[in-house]
Amino acid sequence: MSMVYKKRKRSLFEALEKIKTELMVMGFISLLLSFLGSYIPRICILENVSHAMLPCPYEEPRRKLLSSQHRPLAANNVMSSEDKPTTKEGEEEQGGFLGKVKEFISDIGEKIEEAVGFGKPTADVTAIHIPFIDLKKADLVVDVLVANPNPIPIPLVDINYTVESDGRKLVSGLIPDAGTVHAHGSETIKIPLTLIYDDIKQTYDDIKSGSIIPYKVIVELIVDVPVIGNITLPMEKTGEIPVPYKPNVDLEKVKFDQFSWEETSATLHLKVDNENDFDLGLNSLECEVWLADMSIGGARLSKSANISKKGQGVVELPITFKPKDFGSAMWEMIRGRGTGYSMKGCLDVDTPFGPMKLPFNREGGNTRLKNSDDNDDED
Repeated sequence: MSMVYKKRKRSLFEALEKIKTELMVMGFISLLLSFLGSYIPRICILENVSHAMLPCPYEEPRRKLLSSQHRPLAANNVMSSEDKPTTKEGEEEQGGFLGKVKEFISDIGEKIEEAVGFGKPTADVTAIHIPFIDLKKADLVVDVLVANPNPIPIPLVDINYTVESDGRKLVSGLIPDAGTVHAHGSETIKIPLTLIYDDIKQTYDDIKSGSIIPYKVIVELIVDVPVIGNITLPMEKTGEIPVPYKPNVDLEKVKFDQFSWEETSATLHLKVDNENDFDLGLNSLECEVWLADMSIGGARLSKSANISKKGQGVVELPITFKPKDFGSAMWEMIRGRGTGYSMKGCLDVDTPFGPMKLPFNREGGNTRLKNSDDNDDED
């Protein structure tokens, strides 16, 4: 049987299970008949009842019995005086014995019902986690709690899952042989899912970057319950998931804190545009900046910031570089004519859906230098 199950011969496995069940019933009936075989022929019945449902045509006996008499169910027509239940004492003995037989059969039935009384397992989606999300994809993990009330373990045959949004399928799949649930126990099954944003946006034009879309996870858990067979446990859970938009980061200006040709400390003022329908809690920002095609090194965010949805924010990044390495480009910046720049980096943000890492890059921009004593509102 185990080999048939491992080979996934479901039809053959179910047929063998059915045969095994029928053989168990036949064995139990045979046990009862063997135990009660010597007592059944002693049960007396009326003569007209004995003529019904005979395997062969009925023939009148040579010596006709009186109508008030009874004939035995067995083939022997003559019973000894000891076997005839004529006395009150014999009737009491027979009644007491039959009562014990009934109690015995009842006890056996309860034991069998307790042993093979299989129940239907239950399943429910307890939670949906988003362990990873970025501009390309979102990984989801669906927790399904399965409870087994039966006295033996039950195997999980298949798990069918579908993720849809407003009735439109986003992703679907099948997980075979998902494990086993212990007897009288429960098990949390984790179903990993992945949503690829490019596939979704190419399939449905109205789903845009920066939006939040509703989703529904539909799970069908197929379990194999002995005697009952395969049953399907349907369940579903709803939620929301974002389609992140790549942030726009511009170098608004470079503000001097201390200037010298050997080493200069300055502050980069970065303007961040949040085009998403959710807030961004900026935890860290790392980037590398090029001025006039010369790298001035990397910079890190000195303090956290919050950028509201569809809003803008300015963050300050301290940096140190050597102006003498820039030659004439630095003179142009000091004279207020500005110079070209490019940036490349990554934002580490918190969202209502979990943390994200959002890369950005900016090329072909133009910025200017400004002294720390100058007014920020001036150009």
